[in-house]
Amino acid sequence: MNTKITAAVLTAATATVALSGCGLKEGLTEKANGHVKTVGYATGAEGKRNEDARLPEWVPDGATSVTEVIRTTGSERLLRFTGGTLPAVCVPGAAATQPATLAAQWWPQGQESRTDKVCGEWHVLVQGADVYAFKPETLVSKRS
Repeated sequence: MNTKITAAVLTAATATVALSGCGLKEGLTEKANGHVKTVGYATGAEGKRNEDARLPEWVPDGATSVTEVIRTTGSERLLRFTGGTLPAVCVPGAAATQPATLAAQWWPQGQESRTDKVCGEWHVLVQGADVYAFKPETLVSKRS
C-alpha cells in the first residue's frame, strides 16, 4: 500500500515540475467542452519563442503580462496583454460573431462581441493599455 502512495506522490511531483517550465506559467485542465491550456509570459517576445504555444506574430514583442487560454483540441483562443503598438496587419474590422466557449477570470463575458479590429484570424479590442483578442474555433466536429 505504501509503495502505491509513494508512486502516486512521485508521479504528481514529476507532473508538477514538468508543467512549471522555465519561468513559464502553464496549466492543463479538462473542461466539459474540451482540453484547455493556459500560458503566461512576461513579454510578447518570450511567448513567441515557446514552441508549444507560440503567440501570433502580430503580438508586439514589447507587450507585457501576456496571458493566453488555448483549446488544445481545436483552434479557439483567448489572449490578453498590456502595452505595445499593434502592427499594420491589425486593421479596423467587424466584431466576432461566434461566441467564445472558453472562459478566463480576466476575460469579460461577451468581450469578443465588442472587438473592433482584425489581426489575421483574431478579433481584437484595445481598452486603455490592455489588449483583448479572440480567435474563434475553425475546426468542424465530425460527430453526428
